[in-house]
Amino acid sequence: MPTLDAPEDRRRKFKYCGKDASLRRQQRMAVSLELRKAKKDEQTLKRRNITSFCPDTPEKPAKGVAVSLTLGEIIKGVNSSDPVLCFQATQTARKMLSQEKNPNLKLVIEAGLIPRMVEFLKSSLYPCLQFEAAWALTNIASGTSEQTRAVVEGGAIQPLIELLSSPNVAVCEQAVWALGNIAGDGPEFRDSVISNNAIPHLLALISPTLPITFLRNITWTLSNLCRNKNPYPCDSAVKQLLPALLHLLQHQDSEILSDACWALSYLTDGCNKRIGQVVDTGVLPRLVVLMTSSELNVLTPSLRTVGNIVTGTDEQTQVAIDAGVLNVLPELLQHNKPSIQKEAAWALSNVAAGPRHHIQQLLAYDVLPPLVAVLKNGEFKVQKEAVWMVANFATGATMDQLIQLVHSGVLEPLVNLLTAPDVKIVLIILDVISCILQEEDESLTLLSQVLDQDYEFIDYECLAKK
Repeated sequence: MPTLDAPEDRRRKFKYCGKDASLRRQQRMAVSLELRKAKKDEQTLKRRNITSFCPDTPEKPAKGVAVSLTLGEIIKGVNSSDPVLCFQATQTARKMLSQEKNPNLKLVIEAGLIPRMVEFLKSSLYPCLQFEAAWALTNIASGTSEQTRAVVEGGAIQPLIELLSSPNVAVCEQAVWALGNIAGDGPEFRDSVISNNAIPHLLALISPTLPITFLRNITWTLSNLCRNKNPYPCDSAVKQLLPALLHLLQHQDSEILSDACWALSYLTDGCNKRIGQVVDTGVLPRLVVLMTSSELNVLTPSLRTVGNIVTGTDEQTQVAIDAGVLNVLPELLQHNKPSIQKEAAWALSNVAAGPRHHIQQLLAYDVLPPLVAVLKNGEFKVQKEAVWMVANFATGATMDQLIQLVHSGVLEPLVNLLTAPDVKIVLIILDVISCILQEEDESLTLLSQVLDQDYEFIDYECLAKK
């Protein structure tokens, strides 16, 4: 957002005045950062397994008898050399951790059970014990960062990665889930998972015959490996992940599509180089198709990814335009969900911040009527994004484009918004009107359009001097 106590600086930031495109891009990123980059993140960071499923394997001990143990008995059983007692104790601990409400993760950690559970991950002769241990560690890692750290410092990452090669599907899937929780905690543990060579093992699991729930878990874990900035995932990891994500985007399952799109949204939420890595895969036409989805969990991250891409270079934005994004965004301005309208307005505002031929393409795709409708009737959070689009449009437009903007009826709702309880937005609107009035050629024509609105509370003389 611009600093609002310096009118001259603010005017320079909004006014095009023949500046080169790269400078305008830098300004649009610097000036608009707060509004341009959506801060919300709707995908789940971590997930706890609270189902009652347990793999039915021939090696499963203690069949048919429900075991109830005290904490002391659990500790004693976990430290036993008898695999049956180890299984019973680990399963009881796992059930404690799988309670739907208020699982006592701290109690299990403080009981010192994690190191033994990590050892059980290596018990290849007892896959049911491996499964219970992996499940317990999955749920501990779903907790706070401190609790996830206890799992990592207990040495769980490498044994979990080795379980990705387990012949037991349930054990393998639970290991994927645990690694997803660890990676989702933040960049430090994400990079630990990556540096332990998890990605090739995860990608090797993807196949057409894989159960759908398993493939969903893999896709979600891959998305967590793309997640977080400061730092971003390393280039080599991104290069490994992108082809798999492109493949997963061809799936028909909405959860897989959703997580694959979220992964791409994380990878494009950064510098132009990061955006370029994704654009160069040729994924944009598929993203545009997914933006037409009736399922919100697919539409939201695909729209977010495209919105990120058009914050990049003019060339990257043009690739998005060529892929058909302007066929879809005006329709999304009229979506029944305000959150979608807001994201669509945000994306369009970045297209409008580009060169004049991008502004012309906005006009060609008839973006102004739905924009005016949003300014008139949208929720205020959507109207704010729409104001940014008008501001970016006005500061880069030719005289003819400005006249079309004024003729669209945009001034009436803009003037109405001058009463909004948001000083920053009011000042941006005033800058837009000032920008229109500053054009020397045809300025009287444009001024008459403003005056025709007959809003007596505007100090036109003041605006003309801004």
